[in-house]
Amino acid sequence: MAKPVLVDTDVMVDFLRGKSKAVALVQELSAWIILPGIVVAELYAGVKGDEELRGLDSLISLFRVVPLSLEHARAGGLYKKHYATSHGVGLADAIIAATAEAENADLKTLSTKHYPMIKGLKPAYTQTSQSQ
Repeated sequence: MAKPVLVDTDVMVDFLRGKSKAVALVQELSAWIILPGIVVAELYAGVKGDEELRGLDSLISLFRVVPLSLEHARAGGLYKKHYATSHGVGLADAIIAATAEAENADLKTLSTKHYPMIKGLKPAYTQTSQSQ
């Protein structure tokens, strides 16, 4: 079985906006994508209207959603404690990193600076002003 791929909120938002690089990435990796509960919550927080809500419900149903466990919460809290001051890491990103680690998943994000605890992390794709 292939290694799971945890997709960060920024990539999913680009996908929902129809940005070609995000669409290609999500389509290519769809069978292996996992979403932490915190990413799902962030996506729902941005929903505008019932139609978007139904569309997001349908999209989320295609992927495995990983609930926040004690292991993820503990590691995420410790990441936040360690990296918040030096790197400005927020709790959501700390939990996402901890979830990726616990699930042995590759993290796909555009916000690599939010994840100093993941060595060698590269952006999921490059953004350009014409990335439609």
